[in-house]
Amino acid sequence: MAAVGVSAIAKANTKNNAEPVRPLANFPPSKWGDMFLSFSLDNSIMEEYAKSMEEPKEQVRRLIMDPTMDSNKKLSLIYTIHRLGLTYMFLKEIEGQLDRLFKDSNLEDYAELDLHTISISFQAFRHLGYKLPCDVFNKFKDVDTNTFKEYITSDMKGMLGLYEAAQLRLKGEKILDDASAFTETKLKSLVNTLEGDLAQQVKQSLERPVHHGMPMVEARLYFSNYREECSTHNSLLKLAKLHFNYLQLQQKEELRIVSKWWKDMKFQETTPYIRDRVPEIYFWILGLYFEPSYSLARIIATKITLFLVVLDDTYDAYATIEELRLLTDAINRWDISAISQLPEYIRPFYKILLNEYAELEKQLATEGRVNSVIASKEAIQDIARGYLEEAEWTNSGYVPSFPEYTKNGLITSAYNVISKSALVGMGEIVSEDALAWYESHPKILQASELISRFQDDVMTYKFERERGQSATGVDAYIKTYGVSEKQAIKELKKMIENAWKDINEGCLKPREVSMDLLAPILNLARMIDVVYRYDDGFTFPGKTLKEYITLLFVDSLPM
Repeated sequence: MAAVGVSAIAKANTKNNAEPVRPLANFPPSKWGDMFLSFSLDNSIMEEYAKSMEEPKEQVRRLIMDPTMDSNKKLSLIYTIHRLGLTYMFLKEIEGQLDRLFKDSNLEDYAELDLHTISISFQAFRHLGYKLPCDVFNKFKDVDTNTFKEYITSDMKGMLGLYEAAQLRLKGEKILDDASAFTETKLKSLVNTLEGDLAQQVKQSLERPVHHGMPMVEARLYFSNYREECSTHNSLLKLAKLHFNYLQLQQKEELRIVSKWWKDMKFQETTPYIRDRVPEIYFWILGLYFEPSYSLARIIATKITLFLVVLDDTYDAYATIEELRLLTDAINRWDISAISQLPEYIRPFYKILLNEYAELEKQLATEGRVNSVIASKEAIQDIARGYLEEAEWTNSGYVPSFPEYTKNGLITSAYNVISKSALVGMGEIVSEDALAWYESHPKILQASELISRFQDDVMTYKFERERGQSATGVDAYIKTYGVSEKQAIKELKKMIENAWKDINEGCLKPREVSMDLLAPILNLARMIDVVYRYDDGFTFPGKTLKEYITLLFVDSLPM
C-alpha cells in the first residue's frame, strides 16, 4: 500500500517554534465522495433474491450429480460454476464428483481430446486442488524441436485455454512455463484479428489471467465475455444472476457501514493529509472473501486496513522523524496514557485505534476467540516498527542491502496486518491450530507476502525516489548485486513468478489447512496483482479500480 513515495521524513525546523517542514504528498482526492453513504438496503428484496435462488440452486445440484453426464461435460460444468463464483454453494457435491473423476482418469483418456477440452479439464481439477499431471499437454509439443506444434496456433480457444491453464503451474513444470510464454506471444500477435466474444475473452485474459484476478470481478466479467458458456444451462445462468444481485445488495450495505464509520471518525478532518480510499479498501478486502457468511469479517478487516492507511501516510507523508519515534513508542505501549506524548493531530487516531481493538477483544472474548484480535494488534505494532525503520533509513540517507530491505519490507508491505486481520471475523474455522499454522509462517504465506512486497515495489519505486526515499526494493537490489535497474526489475519479477508457483502448490491436496483458510492468502496475492500490475492503482485509483468498483457496486446485472 505504498504511497506516492514512501517517506521522505523531514527533520523538524524548530527555530522560533515554526511549523516543521513536512513531506506532504498531496494525494488525489477520493473519486467517490459520499456516493456510497446514501445507499438504503431493502431487506425484502434480499429475501426475494434468496427465495428465488432455491429452485435453480436445486436444479444445478442435480446437474452436478447427474450420473449420465459425460465426464468432459461434467468438468466443463464444474469449471463454469467455478468461474461464476458459485463453487462454495456446491462444494461437497463438486468434490465428490472430482474425487471420482480424478481417481478414474489416466493419460490415455486425454489422447484423443482437443486442446481446449484438455485445458478446461486441467483448470477444473487444479483450481479445486487436484494435481492433474501437466503431461496431458505433451502431445501438443514436437519431440524433435521441443516447441509447440504449429497447428495449435489456428485454435484460438485452445490456445487461450492453455494460456490460462499455464498460470496454475508449479516449479519444475517446464512444459507449462513454455506454454505460458508461447501462448502469450501468439495471443498478443493475433488478438486484433479476432471479433465478438472471443476477442473480449483474449483481451481480458492478456490483461489479467483469471487465476490472478479478483474472484467477484472475474465472475462478473464471465457473464459478459462468455455468453455461450453461461447459457448452456438455463438454471445455472439464472442462479448466477440472482446470486450476483443478492451479493451486490449485501456488499453495498457493508460499504455504506464502513463509509459511515469512516466519516463519523472524522479522519479526513483530523488527518487531512491521508489518502481517502474507503471504497478502494473495501473492494480490496472483498477480494479476500466474497461469500455472504463473511460479512462481519469484511467490515472488521476493512476498518483495520483503513487504520493502516492513516498510519502509512503519517509515516510516509506527514510526520517528522521525532514525531514518528514517539508514535511508534505509543503504539508499542498500547496504553491510553501514552497519548500525552503524541502530537495533537494524531491523538484522535490513537484513541480510536485503541478503542476499536478493545471493542473487538470484548466482542470475541465471549466467543473464546480473542487470540485472533491479539494477533492482529501485534501485527499493527510490528508494522509501526517497520515503518519507523524505513523512516530512519530515509532520514539518514541509508540504502540497505537487499536482504536487510526484504526482511523489513515484508513487514511494511502491510501483508501481515491484512492477512491476520482477515481472520478476526471469520468465525469458528479460525481455531487455535489455524492461528498456530499462520504463526509458523508456512511457504504459501511467505510466497503471497513476497508478491505483496515486490509487485508493489516494481510499480512504485520511481515515485518513491522522486520524493526522496533512499530505500526501495529496486535500489536495494541494485546496490547489493551491482546490476542495472532493468536487470533488478527482471529479477524481482522472476521472484514474483516463482512465488505464484509456491502458492499454486500450497493450494493442492493434501492441504495443510482447509481451503477456507488458504483462500484469503491466495486472494491477497491476487489483489496485489489487481492493484499494482500496471501502476500504483491504490494511490492513483484511475482506470482499473474505478472500472471494477463501478462494475460491482454501481452497475446492476439485468435479469
